[in-house]
Amino acid sequence: MEELKSLRLVTAIKTPYEHNGKIDLDTYDNMVNMQIEKGVQGILVGGTAGEDGVMTLSGLYSLVSHIRRSFGNKIKIIGYVGWKPTSDNRISFCNDMDAAMYINPYPHNDNVSSDDRLIVHYDRLLSMGPGIIYRNQHNTSTIGLPMRVVEELSENPNFVGIKENKRGNILTYASKGIHAWTGKDEESHKTIWEYGATGVYSIAGNLVPGLMKELLFEGMNPSLNLKLKPLFDWLFDMSGWSVMNISTLFHNPLNTALAQLGVIKPVFRRPHVPVSVEKRREFVDLVEQIGRDNFVGEKDVRVLDQRDFITYYEEIY
Repeated sequence: MEELKSLRLVTAIKTPYEHNGKIDLDTYDNMVNMQIEKGVQGILVGGTAGEDGVMTLSGLYSLVSHIRRSFGNKIKIIGYVGWKPTSDNRISFCNDMDAAMYINPYPHNDNVSSDDRLIVHYDRLLSMGPGIIYRNQHNTSTIGLPMRVVEELSENPNFVGIKENKRGNILTYASKGIHAWTGKDEESHKTIWEYGATGVYSIAGNLVPGLMKELLFEGMNPSLNLKLKPLFDWLFDMSGWSVMNISTLFHNPLNTALAQLGVIKPVFRRPHVPVSVEKRREFVDLVEQIGRDNFVGEKDVRVLDQRDFITYYEEIY
């Protein structure tokens, strides 16, 4: 538990696909090895960056088992169980997760609507093993997750901490001795060094794990943070996005970037699609500015043509 509570850099790792749409396990292993080599302490498997919306629970558990077999205890494995019904979570620790990450159940799941029932719900999940709760405005807005609930859950011996995207809340958690991680790369430097966050669940770590480690482990470094800001902005460009499609906000840039670096095959599962050719060119420019050696992979970065991409329609459930 103490190791889980002290994780500073966890990469919310992308799930790569074969040309037939199946998970590309060889590429996945290669990506995890890159994370380990650069000093990343943990990976979040099947999270939003891992495209949980197009992954079944059985697919998640099979993937977690594969990672454990391949890497043993070289890296911490957090499995994103998310909103899935409580009954399905009972096997979440039979597949070698170090911890599971949960969000609030939707109103129709277990009919949770009050603080006390939320506590009962999460206590039931935490009884199975270490757990992290992910709180943000998009996945908890219907029910909410009041501070009173978090404080009471923090007394559970299997409560690791909370993933939180509001710096003010992180400051409050830290003052109460509750471990909290930000999910925003663009705010991670300030949130860790000034607001008391334990660490970050990083998207950019998929691309520049070494620089993210330097940014978060070696003291305040405004110049490096400024150097990485254009990449953060490129990954999380909010222009043209609405609440209806915000769940695919960074998938398309991240997938496109990894494909252009030659790390993954250029395969997308709907609703995810490549970014525009203008954004593809912007990424190549960013790699040249930041330095190719700082990015994952060994191939030259290039602007892919639209014909290079494959779109695969996957059954979600």
